[in-house]
Amino acid sequence: MAYLTQYQYYENDGNNPENANWGSYQYITLKNIVNNFELMYVGNDKLINNVERYNILFHAKRAIQELNYDSLKEIKILELAVDDALRFILPDDYVNWVRISMYKNGTLFPLTENIQTNWSSAYLQDNNYKILFDQDGNVLKPEFSTVDIDRITGSNRTIYLNAESPYDGQEGYFYNGIWYFEYPIGGRYGLNTETANQNPTFKINKKSGVINFSSDMAGELVVLEYVSDGMENGVNQDISVNKLFEEFIYAYIKHVILSSKFGVQEYIINRTKKEKSALLRNAKIRLSNIHPGRLLMNLRGQNKWIK
Repeated sequence: MAYLTQYQYYENDGNNPENANWGSYQYITLKNIVNNFELMYVGNDKLINNVERYNILFHAKRAIQELNYDSLKEIKILELAVDDALRFILPDDYVNWVRISMYKNGTLFPLTENIQTNWSSAYLQDNNYKILFDQDGNVLKPEFSTVDIDRITGSNRTIYLNAESPYDGQEGYFYNGIWYFEYPIGGRYGLNTETANQNPTFKINKKSGVINFSSDMAGELVVLEYVSDGMENGVNQDISVNKLFEEFIYAYIKHVILSSKFGVQEYIINRTKKEKSALLRNAKIRLSNIHPGRLLMNLRGQNKWIK
């Protein structure tokens, strides 16, 4: 592995962008992982022989993907403005979300996921409720369904929260910055705590690749914190992993290759499996980075008065 000079690290040899190598020492590239594995674990006098490089490369990628899903804390953050259709297009490398917030007046407001459906597809129908088709036999669809239109225009009922108002806790309609309430009929007992939140709400449409927001989010800035699979759009040269997980990746590759080979004794497979699990636990402990200063900050919370 070639090491960078300090000039290469700080200034990138005078090339743009100058921050290309900042923080790179804590990572090892996919290429180096495959080369090191071939050098140290593959050969006629080694436990693994007659294995192709593309097999090692495939299993190394799978190990990195599993780490990104479960153990690594490589959270990506993206800021985008919500359009008039109240949609936020998911990033191309999105796998799962960590937190979704609205950024307003210098503050992040965490948003709550709406457990109810706030989007839907629809089919066009005639006056007799027959589904309409085009000349090719495909169903005709409108741009927005009624559920989408209600969400965009704000005509869905939501819970109003204001302790100073007599309408606190009642369901109403929020449109153009004004709340409208229906005439109360009968008693209403208890608050639906699952949807009670003064911040806007969201729901992710995975199939369409968008996040749908409630009607008061048009034009607002949204900060999405999400998990990727670490594959960097399929460019092998850009794939890297934290060095703390390097030994685990070698153990993972060794285990899956030996598990798929014919004639390998069961005790060897079990030994590599235990080694893989142990190295993963060690790497998680190292990456947790339990610092005395952080622990002290949490302990200070014991002095809070509970009302």
